[in-house]
Amino acid sequence: MVVATNLGFPYVGAKRELKKSVEAYWAGKISEAELTTAYKKIQETHWKLQKEEGLEHIPSGEFTLNDRVLDTAQQFGVIPQRYQHIKDPLQQFFAMGRGIQKAATETTEKVDVPAQEMKKWFDTNYHFVVPEFEPTQEFTLQNPRALEQYNTAKALGIQTRPVLVGPVSFLHLGKAAKGFDEFDTISLLPKLLPVYIELLNQLQAAGAEWVQIDEPSLIFDLSENVKAAFEEAYKTIKASTSIKVLVAAYFGRVESNINGLIPHVDAVHLDLVRAPQELDAVLPLLNSTQVLSLGLVDGRNIWINNLSKSIELAQKAVAALGSERVFIAPSCSLAHSPFSTVFEKKIAEKNPELFSWLSFSVEKVKEIVTIASAINKGADSVKEALAANAAAVESRRTSRQTTNPEVRDRASKIPAEAWKRPDHFNVRREAQVKKLNLPLFPTTTIGSFPQTKEIRVARQKFNKGELSPADYDAFIKNEMKQMVEFQEKLDLDVLVHGEPERNDMVEHFGHLLYGYDFTENGWVVSYGSRCVKPPVIFGDVSRRGPMTIDETVYAQSLTKKPMKGMLTGPVTMMKWSFVRDDLPLNEICAQIGLALRDEVVDLETAGIPCIQVDEPAIREGLPIRRADWDAYLEWSVGCFRLSTAGVRNETQIHTHMCYSDFNDIFDAIAAMDADVITIENSKSDEKLLKIFETKGYPNEIGPGLYDIHSPRVPSVEEMKTRFADMLKYIPKQLLWANPDCGLKTRAWPETEAALVNMIEVAKYFRAQY
Repeated sequence: MVVATNLGFPYVGAKRELKKSVEAYWAGKISEAELTTAYKKIQETHWKLQKEEGLEHIPSGEFTLNDRVLDTAQQFGVIPQRYQHIKDPLQQFFAMGRGIQKAATETTEKVDVPAQEMKKWFDTNYHFVVPEFEPTQEFTLQNPRALEQYNTAKALGIQTRPVLVGPVSFLHLGKAAKGFDEFDTISLLPKLLPVYIELLNQLQAAGAEWVQIDEPSLIFDLSENVKAAFEEAYKTIKASTSIKVLVAAYFGRVESNINGLIPHVDAVHLDLVRAPQELDAVLPLLNSTQVLSLGLVDGRNIWINNLSKSIELAQKAVAALGSERVFIAPSCSLAHSPFSTVFEKKIAEKNPELFSWLSFSVEKVKEIVTIASAINKGADSVKEALAANAAAVESRRTSRQTTNPEVRDRASKIPAEAWKRPDHFNVRREAQVKKLNLPLFPTTTIGSFPQTKEIRVARQKFNKGELSPADYDAFIKNEMKQMVEFQEKLDLDVLVHGEPERNDMVEHFGHLLYGYDFTENGWVVSYGSRCVKPPVIFGDVSRRGPMTIDETVYAQSLTKKPMKGMLTGPVTMMKWSFVRDDLPLNEICAQIGLALRDEVVDLETAGIPCIQVDEPAIREGLPIRRADWDAYLEWSVGCFRLSTAGVRNETQIHTHMCYSDFNDIFDAIAAMDADVITIENSKSDEKLLKIFETKGYPNEIGPGLYDIHSPRVPSVEEMKTRFADMLKYIPKQLLWANPDCGLKTRAWPETEAALVNMIEVAKYFRAQY
């Protein structure tokens, strides 16, 4: 009998209960004991739900209060020195994940430490906390989450499969701790493995039969020493414990990376959504007892599974291995998918056809169980589910909702000159300097200002019909007026309207475009407690009409300083949505690029001198394998230029990118040809800046001067040091001063304090030059 299983579940809860509890704890509204009660209730609900739906292998240990990689670091004693004085484990954990800043009291010393660096988790929009290792790192087992959660589930009468971040991926995704020279973190594997084995033996002693060890680094282009590390790790584990080990890789193809470890594990999981060809490649490598876990249901998107095709693929594996050696699973953890479509009442009522195409985490569990039942009991045992699925698949394939002939025609006839600006940056810069008359080291922000409770309440009332359009418009204009006055008081140089009308940088524009729809509860975690609700791209995309003209023109009317128009770029609009999977990504992106081009031209016509088109997702969208990079970069960079190339030389085009390794795609970033690029650099030391000097980045740049993802306010002296470092690598006439991202998630007091310090630093350095 094949086994229906899962790799992970949305730990934030059905209605973001975990987010609310964690943030209440941060605010001092609930105690640690109350937080523990809250998250255990969520865990119990999730385990029982999966058991009741019919899963046989239910994951545990993947539940986190912030980030699984951060959990792994703390439970193995990988605590950077700057956090070791924080003795309370939970306070230390959150300090590592988000920073902490507390004034001294009569009984306690001042605490002021920034968060660890975050990076995108492979090519998702989730951010993980990067572990920091010292060359002489020692590892100790400290309150392992996997053991705690396994025992909690067992006490409830639920047998689970503990989930761990694998030892090789943990090391491979880490970096040298601050203050230490770069070194090969994989060299620490011999020290780390005994601690992993200790944990595995504890799990087995507690009653666990299987353990799932996630090794997503298997999908990278790996050096020979990392491939050898995988073999060494699992050979050592196999010799030291008898617990059954399932190694899970996902988000791409493993190719030959998996060959060395296969003889030493009991089961392997493959992402057959991203790499269906790997089934044929891996089947011959398995011995007569090993199990293959088939990732058949897309864990990263929200579309129904084509059950007949999945059953066909599963039957192929069963024919080769026998049913006892096959698991049916999602492609990856369902933490990347919303909770359940049961909450989507509006789509179900207004667009039942679209609703029939949707599948969230709970529904994906049902799909997994249906596939397993069809294999184990025959298709007739689930014939009603299969019939409904086949009808929905055919409906989506033939629906008129998905295709707009006019949009397709325009996208097929884009002229060559539309893909780039006609003049070189040096020519454009001369015109922009003359028009804008900015000082040396101009200051700006990335776009958004704090979304206060008052703004959120007003938006909710407007959406419920409790606030008239005229009253809501007046409210928003008053907020913008206050934000412009705030910026003028601080003496920022290039202003923004503050985005009080926007709930999300992607969803807001989705409402103004054809081809998008929106969920009520389609939340997924972006980082820490921060959740996003991506819109759904289900059809061809075009602009309904002007999207930002009124608010931007109004904001410009309030000041003589230049105002930036603020847009979200085509790659990010696509990447941060639940994107349709029935059309090539480059075609979807070009459609969005054309819609944005119309808006950019309209902003310029309306007299807006600077236009920012954010592309934080362009690096994130880079394919995992280098062999696939060139094709992606050609169309993604091209679509950005398509959206921005319709303006005159004197119009200054900005873009923003965050939390990415830029070294690999530096030439592509330069090819975007934005007049000004702002980047996340506040938690990356000087490593990002070095490439801009080495490669000689030609345009203007604003590396993030401070981290907005933490409530901590850096001092003037700290910012001066960082800005001086920037000047080592970037010519003074090209350097801007700005935060590293939008300020939407911050409170006003910390926002003002940090910006005051930032502007003081810019003025200080102007005086030096």
